[in-house]
Amino acid sequence: MHGEYKIPGGKLVVVDLDVEEGVLRHARVAGDFFLEPDEALDAVNRALDGAPADTDAAGLAARIDAVLPENTVMYGLTSEGIGIAVRRALAQATDWTDYDWQLIHEGPQSPVMHMALDEVLTAQVAAGLRPPTLRVWEWAAPSVIIGSFQSLRNEVDLEAAARHGVDVVRRISGGGAMFVEPGNTITYSLSVPEALVQGLSFPDSYAYLDDWVLGALGGLGIKAWYQPLNDIATEQGKVAGAAQKRMVGPDGGPGAVLHHVTMAYDIDADKMLDVLRIGREKLSDKGTKSAKKRVDPLRRQTGLPREAVIERMIDSFRGRYGLTDGKVTPEELAHAEELARAKFGSPEWTARVP
Repeated sequence: MHGEYKIPGGKLVVVDLDVEEGVLRHARVAGDFFLEPDEALDAVNRALDGAPADTDAAGLAARIDAVLPENTVMYGLTSEGIGIAVRRALAQATDWTDYDWQLIHEGPQSPVMHMALDEVLTAQVAAGLRPPTLRVWEWAAPSVIIGSFQSLRNEVDLEAAARHGVDVVRRISGGGAMFVEPGNTITYSLSVPEALVQGLSFPDSYAYLDDWVLGALGGLGIKAWYQPLNDIATEQGKVAGAAQKRMVGPDGGPGAVLHHVTMAYDIDADKMLDVLRIGREKLSDKGTKSAKKRVDPLRRQTGLPREAVIERMIDSFRGRYGLTDGKVTPEELAHAEELARAKFGSPEWTARVP
């Protein structure tokens, strides 16, 4: 069995192993990480040998830590990262480069259509009818997008939203409310086969699917990191929030994961605070006293036009994994239009948690 795991902010770990009578055998760890002294690698391999095949990543990490030489130094590598690579080998997980990725970056759509397209395209990936897809959104109108389980009245001042001409929609993924305006927001979705995140815990899957954009931001001169559970942050503050939805495949078979991210390119903080009901408890949880300080837009950090930031991000993804230009098919568009009308545009869905 073969497993690979790119440690967020670190290096690639590769594990090859066998399973005999329910335990790990002949484990061989490799990668482009740095590890001292040399004999530490042999210790890692010995620690994995004989481990029950159902040991989780934390348990494998504990076995490794228990046998490492006292003076061991890891750089770009962690014991837990090795454990995750082992779990991915056992789950027969795939890698980014196993797929032919498609890019969809089309004209502006209404907020309800964006919600519908996410559901339709991810279902197509789950059914094997569409390749893994990176979709970059363009917004036709300002909007507040609330999480699947959020209370509408607790999150949004509907009178203020109407006064500012801001649509309110509910997405299929969990997480918190996002305030977006055309020209001020960069949003993208990844619709990926479930196999890509096999062997990863839920939090680990966020970091894994966000790693490419951390590299893209690094290319723009921004040192960014994944901040559990679902934020991307810099020294100046939060720049993005992510959310996920898992979808089962046909007949309950292997499915797909929707991972979408909203990034602040610029922001009208006063309007955001007028529309969103951001409580003091939520702010204190983030360790700040002002909502305006929670988000630091990319425009200020890069000095680049929004279109240039998006182009750099796409180029970074293409350089890592390959990416061909695609489009929403007529059948997908028709399905999304119906879903936008019957589901995402309906008061019943938007207010399903009043």
